[in-house]
Formats: sequence, structure tokens, C-alpha cells
Amino acid sequence: MLQSGDDSSTVGHEPGLGQTARMVLGLACALFAALAYGSASVLQGVAAQRAESSSGLDPRLIMRLARSVPYVSGLSLDLAAFVASLVSLRTMPLFLVQSAVASSVGVTAIIAAAIGVRLRGREVVSLVVLGAGLLLLATSAQPEQGTPLPLASRWALLASVVLSAVAGAIAARRGGRSSSPALAVLAGLAFTVVAVAARSLSVPSPLWHALADPGLWAILAHGSLGMLLFTTALQRGSLTTAVAVTFAVETVIPAGVGLAFLGDTTRPGYAPIAAVGFVLTIAGTLALATHDMTRDLTKTVLGGGDRSAQG
Repeated sequence: MLQSGDDSSTVGHEPGLGQTARMVLGLACALFAALAYGSASVLQGVAAQRAESSSGLDPRLIMRLARSVPYVSGLSLDLAAFVASLVSLRTMPLFLVQSAVASSVGVTAIIAAAIGVRLRGREVVSLVVLGAGLLLLATSAQPEQGTPLPLASRWALLASVVLSAVAGAIAARRGGRSSSPALAVLAGLAFTVVAVAARSLSVPSPLWHALADPGLWAILAHGSLGMLLFTTALQRGSLTTAVAVTFAVETVIPAGVGLAFLGDTTRPGYAPIAAVGFVLTIAGTLALATHDMTRDLTKTVLGGGDRSAQG
């Protein structure tokens, strides 16, 4: 707090209120993103498991799933969550926002439990650890706008979509459940680029000048590719594992990038608390990956269906 003076208290009070408002908005958007992403993962996972499988990385998979009400509903939630995360990234550091996104695997587990899938004691403990980690991160995060990346770096982010697409095509050729973890990792890397580009994106005036920013196109390109990779991973393997691997990758890497290059920081003296919170969040997320709820979710949500076992 500012010391006494003629009107220094008034001058200092306004920015304080503004910072608090930005923090509340950022945290609210991050929380909404976690809830929406977790719900979307359940809907998309069930739909993807029932869809006709194909060899390789097939963009037509998205078109086939577009006829599925659960998938379209999940996609709508994804879009809402994506917008919310972008708003949150305008003021909150990557280590907090991406950790909140990662926590959506906990939301997925809670929804599964609510509709009848039994969670073991280990999963319940993991959810508690995950929640504690997020609470510590929310307490320690310093709300600040990200540092813009140089133009060359933004072009590099956009160009990297080609490498990601090639790697995805190679991984998808393996077929079967064994390809799911690799596809999930690549999806996480694609979403990493989305998060980093969004955190460093400048909002120009007039707004349409943003169309000339390669960072914006990197967000769109990697976001689309990441969705295809993620959906393919969901189709071929465990829902919870695919979600956890993807979110773990898109949490750890952006957090490091944000701290090193984008000006992300913690509140003064809260760095150890943030570190503990980050570790707890990642530990809780990865621990939840040990419970494969895909088969139970499909039977419960869709009444058993007639899907064949995944190979």
C-alpha cells in the first residue's frame, strides 16, 4: 500500500482495483475453461470411440464426427473454453492458465463418477492433490500482460505447423492403441504453440490489423491440427490417458516458456508456493491417467452401444 500523501492513496487505489478485477476475470475464465474442456473431453471421447476408424491421420474423421451430437456438443464447449482461456491468458501467466486447463482431466473424472463410473481411492486422492495444487497456483500468480514475441519468432511458430503435421502423419500410420500416446504428445505440442502465441499476442488498433500477425494464424493453424491429433488419440486409446498426456505436455512446456521469455512471474515471495502448486497439479493430472474410463463411459452414457473393442 502507498504511504500517505496528498492524493497518492487515490492514485494507488485505482490501479489496485483494476489489477484485482483483471485477476478475478482471469481466474474465472481459467476455471470455466477447465470445466468446459473436461466436459468436452467426455463427450468427444465417447463419440470418437464409436466413430469408424481409419488408418493414418485422416482429416475426414472430423467431418464424420460432425454428424455426432455428443461430438458437436463437445466441440462447442471446446470453443467456449478456448475463448475463455484466451481471455485469461491476456492477464494471467501461462503456468496458471495451462495448469487450470490440465485440471480438466479431473473434471472428466468427476463427471465419470457422477454418471456411475466407480473411482478408486487413488483417483480420489489425485483429485484432492490436483485441487490443492490449483489453489496454490491461484494464490501465487501475478496478473500481468505477456511480453510480445519478436516477429521472426511468430513466423517460426506458424511455420512449425508443417513439422507437427508431418510428425502426426507418421505417428498415425502405426495404427492401433499404441499410436495414441504419441498423437497425444503431438496434440499437446500443438496446443503449446497456441498458448504461447496467445499469451504473447498484441491486440492492435484497429483490430483488423491482427490479420497481418503470424501469431494469430499460428493459433488457428496449430489449434486445428491439435484438435485433429487429439481426436485421433481419443479414438485409438484411453480417453483419460490421452487427455492427461496432452494436458501435461501443454502445461509444462508453456510454463517454462512463459517464465523464460514472456515475462510471467509470481507474486513477490510466492515463487516456492507456485512451484509446489505446479508440481501438485501435474502429479494429480498424471495420476488420474492410470484409470481407463473409456469403456465404462461409453457403456454408461450411450447405453452400451455396439462399438467393437478398440485395437
